[in-house]
Amino acid sequence: MPVRKTISRSPSCAEDAEGITVRVDDPSDSEDTQPRKKVRWDSSAETPEDEETEESTDVVTEKICLAASCQFGRVACAYYDPVKRTVFIFGDTPENQHFDLTRAFLEQTNPDVVLTSSKADDNFMDVCRDFMDGSGGTFQVRPHKDFLPLKGRDRLLSLRLLSELPCMQSNAGEQSEDSMSEPRNAYEFMSRRREIGGDPLLQKWNASVRLANFASVEESPLCLGSIGALLDYLARARAVSELEDDGVGGLEIRAIESLPLLDVMQINADALFSLQIFEDENHASIHSDKTKEGLSLFGILNNTKTTLGRALMREWFLRPSMSLPVINARHDAVECFMRPDNITTATSMHGHIQGTKNVPRILTAMKSGKAKVSDWQGLVKFAFHALLLRDSLAELNHSGGVEVTRKLLAALDIGRFRELGNAVNETIDWEESTNAARVCVRPHVDDELDNMKHVYHGIDAVLSKVAVQISSKIPPDYTSSLNVVYFPQLGFLVCVPMQDEWLGEEGISVLDGWSFQFSSEYVLSSSLSRTSSGQSRRSSHVYFKSQEMNDMDMHIGDLHPAIVDREIEIIQVLQEKVLAFEADIARACDICAELDCLLSFAAASRAQDYRRPRMTEMNVINIKQGRHPLQELVVDTFVPNDAFILGGSGFGVALAPKDAHTNDEFDEDRHVQKNSILVCTGANACGKSVYLKQVALIQYMAQIGCFVSAEAATIGVVDKIFTRIQTRESVSKVQSAFMIDLNQVSLALRNSTARSLILLDEFGKGTLPADGAGLFCGVMKYLLARGASCPKVIATTHFHELFHNDLLSPHKLPVTFLHMQVLLATGSDNKPAVLESDMMGDSDDDASRAPLAPSDKITYLYKVADGYSLHSHAITCAELFGVPRRVTTRARYVSELLAKHELSQLLDEAMSDAERQELEKAEEVCRRFLACDLLPDGGREGRDTVRQDLVGILGRPE
Repeated sequence: MPVRKTISRSPSCAEDAEGITVRVDDPSDSEDTQPRKKVRWDSSAETPEDEETEESTDVVTEKICLAASCQFGRVACAYYDPVKRTVFIFGDTPENQHFDLTRAFLEQTNPDVVLTSSKADDNFMDVCRDFMDGSGGTFQVRPHKDFLPLKGRDRLLSLRLLSELPCMQSNAGEQSEDSMSEPRNAYEFMSRRREIGGDPLLQKWNASVRLANFASVEESPLCLGSIGALLDYLARARAVSELEDDGVGGLEIRAIESLPLLDVMQINADALFSLQIFEDENHASIHSDKTKEGLSLFGILNNTKTTLGRALMREWFLRPSMSLPVINARHDAVECFMRPDNITTATSMHGHIQGTKNVPRILTAMKSGKAKVSDWQGLVKFAFHALLLRDSLAELNHSGGVEVTRKLLAALDIGRFRELGNAVNETIDWEESTNAARVCVRPHVDDELDNMKHVYHGIDAVLSKVAVQISSKIPPDYTSSLNVVYFPQLGFLVCVPMQDEWLGEEGISVLDGWSFQFSSEYVLSSSLSRTSSGQSRRSSHVYFKSQEMNDMDMHIGDLHPAIVDREIEIIQVLQEKVLAFEADIARACDICAELDCLLSFAAASRAQDYRRPRMTEMNVINIKQGRHPLQELVVDTFVPNDAFILGGSGFGVALAPKDAHTNDEFDEDRHVQKNSILVCTGANACGKSVYLKQVALIQYMAQIGCFVSAEAATIGVVDKIFTRIQTRESVSKVQSAFMIDLNQVSLALRNSTARSLILLDEFGKGTLPADGAGLFCGVMKYLLARGASCPKVIATTHFHELFHNDLLSPHKLPVTFLHMQVLLATGSDNKPAVLESDMMGDSDDDASRAPLAPSDKITYLYKVADGYSLHSHAITCAELFGVPRRVTTRARYVSELLAKHELSQLLDEAMSDAERQELEKAEEVCRRFLACDLLPDGGREGRDTVRQDLVGILGRPE
């Protein structure tokens, strides 16, 4: 019998290797005859033979389980690593028709068990089943109720990792001593139960708050459902193997992390929203739920002409590449299409791509038998424009090194596509198909079909002759008129008007050799058919089968269904011939979609004057004259700025000489500081947020394969982008705005690497200035302490007190300090305007820190300079944006007192004469009111008397 080995680790031993229990279960033995065997690995009394035995049993045989779901074109998964005791999650992400993303995380995780929902996409199930069949694993389809998002969230919040906060050992000791005494009342009994087991409501609240510290899954229902199914499976497996049914709360999970896909940058929803990658605008009508793309990076770069191209570009935006060969191949293509001698050809190619339709959808409709006339027309157009696109590719200059053109030339087989287009066009009659609203076949394609159509189209003359013959054989008084008609499925019938005598009790009179079929009745509403009373007259007909009609059914048959059936057979043969080209068509469509995206990038780069970045293996961002791709569209003049960040330059890291610069053309800038953290200061509304966003957007644009908004750039690959820029508050969240900010920073600190990029825009606001400054300083020093693992960080702050007292000293820390320049103009005419950077220096005197006077003016230059600024000029900014002068004057006075540490003067400041007089009048009114007797004693009656007293107290005339 096979032996199953399981290694379980107690929660108290999470940090060391002691207390590990190895249990060997043999199905042939019972629990009584096979006791648990405990082995202490660090025991000094062990023999070499025992050590060898323990080494041979040190094998973790727990299976890797993955739960995944795919619905409505989106996929999500979660899997558990039994070695690291970690749950890895992959949020809801759009999936393409080839399920490339599904195959990617299956190959990367290589699970032993795969779980999926019963309502998952059938093709997704086929991909998972085929992968598990090939790897020898287990594939299970679980009920959909196991993948419900609400259940998944509840199971996730019940984990001890999230619900139990770390507590001090001393508190635990005190609780254990107090628990020895007996409870004196019910309240004390319930309190001790909370101390032992914890308050469930408090635990759930703690878990919901801490969940965002590990992963962002609140807006990913498929991911939540997958996590719930995974945790339920793990809890059931643990209950079976260890006979401990503690539910999900008993699972030993140390961490929750995002699943990093190989060669794909990770960027979460907060970063996409903060950087304005996508921007959905609602429809103007409140009755429509449609949206359109607003001012966003996707909106200005998306000039795709096809549905497949738009879907592929969105996929590139959601998953930027980390593969240098892939990125450089896209840059090569964009550079080729932007050449002046290729502009006309590129425009022509984009027009031919626009003529192609969504052919994979057409092929799917053909397989299901639902292809319409428009689908067949789209297939012919695809073949036609594919041939024209092939000719345009041959006219493209300097395209030998462009990978997409080589792939497309190999995929567009002229002979096969011409054969496909001719076969469809020569078979289908487009005019007749449009009139009949079904697919019809051209003449001279099938002789049998042509004969049936000839008879069908000439049936009117035949029916007239037969009607004359029948009318000559029937009695003259039977009916005044007679007609022979043809109905599909019913055949040929004799039509006779309903006689008045047939409406009586005797019924319809049927001639010998005839058989009654049915009668029809309809209302004649025209003016000619009305009776003398003005009412509408009813008219009806009776239909019979005669021997002549039976003979016609026998010899001519039911023509219309026969014609339709024959055309279906011919179209079916044509469809099989088309589906034989399915693989070639699908490959050509995929490459055309890629070409559509690259041509769109080229058009946007040419229109916005983007330049090609130089991609490098080094962990560096070196930007010359960078611009914000969105901000420059909405301002008259945009001021470009440089940026240089070198990842992995924390404490204790010495730069090699070769790391001084990464591009020969930037060697003249030897003075630039080569640090991982860049702190930008400056006045309010001076452009700090735009600066840090533009650096991230340039990095992002380079990795999706587009040119960047800069004069030149040397870009290293970034694996993750984290942001703390905008706070998305919602009443559905149990967190305040400051807690949401902390969650975003916590997520960045937990998951960032040396290749990551972190943007912190004024982190620490929303709480006490001292606490916010401490948090900001702590985060900066924590990241610097990582040394070679320090990520690239761009931060902005107004905590100027950190630059003193060696908290964030520019002379002692490997941090680059920058500020945004402003032009200060004094109120006096004899003093020239000066740059604020001219007053920076290293001096800490009061003159350098003096704020602007009320008559001074500030001009924002939006230019980055070295050094840090000690002024925010918030009061001047408030005046510029319409805050009343009285408010800003008072604010300036209080600010000066705070800077001089003379806040106590606010308690001793004297009142003005007007304020003193107003206070004396108010005191006199109060004294008169207290002295007045308003009670109805003493013969005072009526409300008029009270009103007169109040008027006298206030001193107002009646």
